[in-house]
Amino acid sequence: MTKIFGIALVSLLAAGAVSAQQQGPQWKDRAEYDLYEAITKEANPQKKLESLNTWAEKYPQSDYKSARQQFYLLTYKDLNQPNKMWDTAKQIVADNPKDINALYWLTLLAETQPVSDDTLSTGEKAAQGLLSAEKPANVADADWAKAKATTDAVAYKTLGFIAAQRKNWAEAEKQYRKVLEMTPNFAQVSYSLGMAIYQQVLETKNVDRQSEVLHHLARAASLTGQGELPPANRKPVDDYFVKFYNTYRGSSEGIEELRALGKAKTFPDPGFHWDTKAEVAAKKEREFAESNPRLALWKNIKDQLIADNGEQYFEGQMKNAAIPQLRGWVVSGTPEARPKEIKVAIMDKETPEITLKLETAMANKADAGTEIMFEGVPTEFTKEPFNVVFEVESRDKIEGWPAPPPPAKKAPARKKKK
Repeated sequence: MTKIFGIALVSLLAAGAVSAQQQGPQWKDRAEYDLYEAITKEANPQKKLESLNTWAEKYPQSDYKSARQQFYLLTYKDLNQPNKMWDTAKQIVADNPKDINALYWLTLLAETQPVSDDTLSTGEKAAQGLLSAEKPANVADADWAKAKATTDAVAYKTLGFIAAQRKNWAEAEKQYRKVLEMTPNFAQVSYSLGMAIYQQVLETKNVDRQSEVLHHLARAASLTGQGELPPANRKPVDDYFVKFYNTYRGSSEGIEELRALGKAKTFPDPGFHWDTKAEVAAKKEREFAESNPRLALWKNIKDQLIADNGEQYFEGQMKNAAIPQLRGWVVSGTPEARPKEIKVAIMDKETPEITLKLETAMANKADAGTEIMFEGVPTEFTKEPFNVVFEVESRDKIEGWPAPPPPAKKAPARKKKK
């Protein structure tokens, strides 16, 4: 069972409710008054409950029945019995629809009750009643201002919960935003707000709002100190955030930066955007192309060739077309001494991907791993094993080939003896 935490304003409002009942009504006898006095002094909630039951049995028509209900409500709170509190608060509101204390507890407890139309309706009416509540005459202005700020936040949170249960996600978002505007450090509500926005993403396909979802999930999972999630709740929320992030981003890259941003700000800045997996990949492709233009060119060509329609691409777009200069590494040459066919690796230094065919053989061999620059015209393509044949019209289209060794010098001729 979820433990219920009371707050000072409840005691304040409850005390007001009890004292108000003491004006005018009369005790049935001295014994009833003594029973009441004993209840007010009893610190043990279980014993207090027993005394309340005795009071109700002996004096069912007491003039202080309303005050007794308030004692029941707070005693059930001390005993951590939310269902009993719910039923008692409903009875109080049935007799007095403007009872602030009962409205508060109905609003707060709506999320702990089994979801039903009746529960949601009761919680909604209580929250609306709490928002429209006026200051009791016996409560100071300053105390009321503090209490009202808290009760309003509770009301908006419950209205957000009710809207979410009804799958009215836009309304849920609206109410949760109000809570966070009043209470910025509230990890649970940040999570609820993120999920309300995400449900709208699923419904409307407006993927641009996923960045907002990430921000609120990051805040919910990472906020520490005031308003943080308890450890038991933090782990599943954090696990969900990490999984959501990795799916969205494609890796955990940048996740700590987003955590820090979420901790620092309740709401993301207007226009906030976190790059998707596709956007990160495109950015890396651009950076790669800028720093390695020749390799990027070949990678783009190869991606087209190994696709399902690679053969059609080669025949229609690439065959007999001039290709800008590429860079590669010699794998082997045939014949070795003066090759007319050269196997060239592009993506690494060992895996041949291109075969250069020359009309005129190279003047000498080149060792495997020699880096060369070359130009040619593709004429043939096979996908398995992958190979593109380039016709090279002349040897000067290949740069970086080692120069042939100088010819050996002839020994000077010997002079004939006379």
